Parts: sequence; structure tokens; C-alpha cells
Amino acid sequence: MISSQQCPLCHSHHWDAFYQDRRDYYQCLKCDLVFVGKHQQLTLENEKAIYDQHNNSPDDPQYRQFLSRLMNPVLKVIKAQSSGLDFGSGPGPALAIMFAEQGHKMKNYDIFYADNKEVFDSQYDFICATEVVEHLAQPKEELARLWTCLKYNGILALMTKRVISKEAFAQWHYKNDQTHICFFSTKTFQWLADNWRAEVSFPEKDVVLFKKKSS
Repeated sequence: MISSQQCPLCHSHHWDAFYQDRRDYYQCLKCDLVFVGKHQQLTLENEKAIYDQHNNSPDDPQYRQFLSRLMNPVLKVIKAQSSGLDFGSGPGPALAIMFAEQGHKMKNYDIFYADNKEVFDSQYDFICATEVVEHLAQPKEELARLWTCLKYNGILALMTKRVISKEAFAQWHYKNDQTHICFFSTKTFQWLADNWRAEVSFPEKDVVLFKKKSS
């Protein structure tokens, strides 16, 4: 189908209807992203009201264990005392604290809780976004900005659950969160890697690492 509506990741106008419940989901025919149309997305105020109810404390051992699924693969591929950015850090920047405990120099950014855009004037050895990209209304622009902030041979690490099939999607609790509006598949991440000419790996079922090549 061709429409004036465009994919928020690759900006293609070619998409198909993918699934429908209380919202309509579309699948891009170019990059494979599944997304919710703009007309069914929350306002920023309503989105923040939901995040304000979250209680993700840096002192919570279970939350730390959850974040370690992304942190541990990153630690294996970065050097000592690397510089990192936690993008979408939330009100309690647990991941940044965990990396700092390992000797790395960290900065945080969150549009609602740490809106310091000066962090984008620097470059980093690694950038992490845990449970963030599924919330992005403009993933193309946001991910491009992060990629620009990454040094050559740097790592962009994303954590988000992946689309497997339409059948699995129908039963998927992940889609029921109203703040989740973009759903990535392995094919989508491979498209991104090709677009960036990056190396890509999948160390966990919900973690993907992109390495920025030096040439």
C-alpha cells in the first residue's frame, strides 16, 4: 500500500496493514519496522504521566540484573575507562551508575528527566538505550543523532523486544503498552546496519550491538 503516511524509521511510504486491536499497526515494506500511526500516539504529557508511575531504582537488584543483559555484552567489547552515554536514562539513571561502578565515564540524557542537549556535542566510545527505541516517534532522527555522536569503532547498544511474526505479535504483551509505538525485528536491525555500514550482533534475544566501522 502507498499512502501519505510514512515509516518513521526509513521514511518510506510503502507499508502494509499488519495488525489491529485498539490501535492500528503497520509494517514497512522497506525496513520491516512495525509502527503505530501518529494519530494514535499519546501526547508527551500523557506519555510522561505513565513514565512517572515507573519505579526503576538503581538500588533494585532485579532491575540491575535486567540491565546487565545489555551491560555485560558491552563490557566485553569496550576498553577500560571508556566514555559512555545512557540515552533515555529515566528518572533513576541505573545503567549509568552500573557502568560508572566499572570505571567508565558516563553521561545521561532523557527528554523528560535529564533534558541536557549538550551531551550531543560530545562523542562517545559507547552509547546505550535500554527499552527506549520502541517509544520513539522519530526513530530515524534520534538514531542518526546517536550514530553521529559515536566514535569510530564505538558501540551502539539497544535493548528492545523484537517482532517475530504476525501470529506472535497478536499474543504479545509488549504491544499493549500505549507508549510503545515502534517495533523492530532482526530484519529491521540488519537494515539499519546496512544503512550505517556497521557490524551488527545479537548477544541476547532483546539486545543488539552495532559497531561503527572506521572506514
